Amino acid sequence: MSGHSKWSSIKHKKAKEDNKRGKVFTKLIKELTMAAREGGGDPDSNSRLRNAIQSAKSANMPSDNIDRAIKKGTGELPGVSYEEITYEGYGPHGVAIIVEIVTDNKNRATAEIRHVFDKYHGNLGALGSVNWMFDSKGIITLPESEGKDEDKLMEIILEAGAEDMTKEDDLIVISTDSHNLYNVKNALDESNIKYDSVELTKIPQTIVKLNEKQAESVLKLMHSLDDLDDVQNTYSNFDIPDDIMEKILNK
Repeated sequence: MSGHSKWSSIKHKKAKEDNKRGKVFTKLIKELTMAAREGGGDPDSNSRLRNAIQSAKSANMPSDNIDRAIKKGTGELPGVSYEEITYEGYGPHGVAIIVEIVTDNKNRATAEIRHVFDKYHGNLGALGSVNWMFDSKGIITLPESEGKDEDKLMEIILEAGAEDMTKEDDLIVISTDSHNLYNVKNALDESNIKYDSVELTKIPQTIVKLNEKQAESVLKLMHSLDDLDDVQNTYSNFDIPDDIMEKILNK
């Protein structure tokens, strides 16, 4: 979980600031549109759309915005023609990176991604060059306060098909096989247990441990990628010790 939890925790904190600038809404609207275009506008039969709607509601997106984005995806409303592209490569110090984008201009997006990799001494690779190092998993995060009765919570999620439950900072992180994500989510709903996020993600099979100087250079690359308008998701296999992470965040 380390590679996921470190970068994921950083992204969750960063998302709160991005949300103030409307950047989170932009990414969520793209995901809603693509999910509806790919699997239709009914969330009951479209798990990707169901997840996108949940994420949008968690970010307090108005229902009208959600509905419009879905209708643009299904063609009920006119919209921009988006394309999904995945980039893979290495950052400094041998860190593997996957970048998922949704764009209306592939040439522009490719140039921007390549520029960031070059600027921070990384390099893009061919499709499949690093994806094999990651497993697709479902991740649900809960406020720590929801885990007061850990034994009961563990019983609920294991019966629903969860694989593991850990604590990361002030969050409880539940991991599942990608196919069981919504079984676990539904079990939490039925038990009136509140959660912060539900997502399909990529977990590294092995991690690259970084010292302070290495961590700073890798985080500059990751933040720069995450700030690009077309970037939807970023994944990496780095791990940063807690004391170093705290030192960097407090600078």
